[in-house]
Amino acid sequence: MSMNWGLIGGGEGSQIGATHRIAAGLDGAFRLAAGALDVDAARARDYAIRLGIAADRAYGNWHEMLDGEKARADRVALVTVATPNASHFDITRAFLLAGFDVLCEKPLTTTVQEAEEIVRITRETGGICAVNYGYSGYALVRHARAMVARGDLGAIRVVMAEFAHGHHANAADADNPRVRWRYDPKLAGISSIVADCGIHALHLASFICGQEIASVSADFASTVPGRELEDDALVAFRMTAGTVGRLWTSAVAVGHMHGLNVQVFGEKGGIRWHQEQPNQLYWTPVGGATSIIERGVAGLSPEADRASRVTVGHAEGFFGAFGNIYMDLAERLRAKREKRKPDPLALSCPSAEDGLRSVAAVQAAVMSAKSRGAWIRLS
Repeated sequence: MSMNWGLIGGGEGSQIGATHRIAAGLDGAFRLAAGALDVDAARARDYAIRLGIAADRAYGNWHEMLDGEKARADRVALVTVATPNASHFDITRAFLLAGFDVLCEKPLTTTVQEAEEIVRITRETGGICAVNYGYSGYALVRHARAMVARGDLGAIRVVMAEFAHGHHANAADADNPRVRWRYDPKLAGISSIVADCGIHALHLASFICGQEIASVSADFASTVPGRELEDDALVAFRMTAGTVGRLWTSAVAVGHMHGLNVQVFGEKGGIRWHQEQPNQLYWTPVGGATSIIERGVAGLSPEADRASRVTVGHAEGFFGAFGNIYMDLAERLRAKREKRKPDPLALSCPSAEDGLRSVAAVQAAVMSAKSRGAWIRLS
């Protein structure tokens, strides 16, 4: 039976809103029952009703939604927060304190102190707070993580992460609201491209390698006149087990479409994965030939098998990856309701703690860039 689900943000024309709605419904686990979808109350209510939400649950803002859902016997089981960065903390905090479980878009918050508070509230209330690092839902990303964990690559020496696109390269887009907010500190926080895209690549590096980022050295650039925040960045980082890391992230890399890639090099071999070709993972053992691991073939890890919905050869991408985050959360919510332990494979869903570590990495990168690349240790 489907669980009631609520969405905050992700209004009409929003790519991320449509993605969440499709992903949440992929396995029939969630039904969109409530929403506060737009900063404009009238637009929010109108769009929610057109999506099939009942009029009394088509809210004008998140405060109305919180008050309305608290009083209902059929309140939503999960709330997704898909609003601009600066509002994540207030909304997530309020719903957690009211006893709701939350999936928050990244970054979890714009400051480490706020992220620490979310982690504290989650622990004290026993609630679930997940962070939508959706790319960790791809089947072959989960297989790469399993390969590292079982020792196929040996000790990990170097990880190279990249998330570079060119969609904000046109200075004429300065007044486009979908672009403008990302470079406005009042809405985006202390960082733009690192907090928007680089954070995904950094999370994938940690997710696959099973290590956290320990220290960073960063160089930020704002290449389009008038932007207060960076649109290109290089970040060198070291991980907790000694792995050397490198990140390039950019919004002005003309010709790059999506641009999320990760390469992991160990003592026994290397792997590489490109989000634009998500069905293939390239594996090269030391002294051997490169082979292509295909999503859906026999013999993959249980992590990869669980994350695949269609047979080998069929495209399975962005919606499916986000859908796997929702599948993990559905299993955890059912286990919580049934007072049992969840399937261990559902526990790879990024948590508030992952969100805190990512926010700490962004903050350290900002501090480093302001200090001309000085190495900053994460606290």
